[in-house]
Amino acid sequence: MFFLRPIKSWLDSFRSDERGSVTVEAAITLPLLFWAIAASYEFFEIHRYNSARDKATYTIADMFSRELQSVTPTYMNSAKTVFDTIANDNGTNSVRVTIVKYDSDEDEYSVKWSQVRGSADLSPMETSEVSTAHDTLPAMADGEELIIVDSSSTYPPVFDVGFNDNVVVTTRVMTSPRFAPQINWSNS
Repeated sequence: MFFLRPIKSWLDSFRSDERGSVTVEAAITLPLLFWAIAASYEFFEIHRYNSARDKATYTIADMFSRELQSVTPTYMNSAKTVFDTIANDNGTNSVRVTIVKYDSDEDEYSVKWSQVRGSADLSPMETSEVSTAHDTLPAMADGEELIIVDSSSTYPPVFDVGFNDNVVVTTRVMTSPRFAPQINWSNS
């Protein structure tokens, strides 16, 4: 027991000693504070990034819904330029416009045409992807067309706060043609 008294005395004095506690607290809390600030910035920035893409996708869908003439490759390229301008960055963006038609006799959807512009991971939509997609596509009348605009962008995080290296932000907007019963594609 005699040899435990100095250790107990030393532990009691160590516990009641307050010298250096601010330094220890700062060493523990500052990295957490810096991480919290960086994470808050990243969460805000990814939501801003997503919001800009939502607005750009809605704009492209609205452009196509008002179209009275056949859509051409030049129009598609211009739509991609509009998307990039609204998104306001030099990121990896891709836009896909698909016209889907409904056949009530077969109770199936079919892709009339689908075009992609950009360098992200979108590819033209195939009829097999939508033929029985009743749970994701709206109810439509026989012969009615639907415009589906998909966008895909890659968000590069500024800080390493636990996100993947590149976060893929996707948006899908569906609308009907407004002034014409159908939207046609023309290669000329």
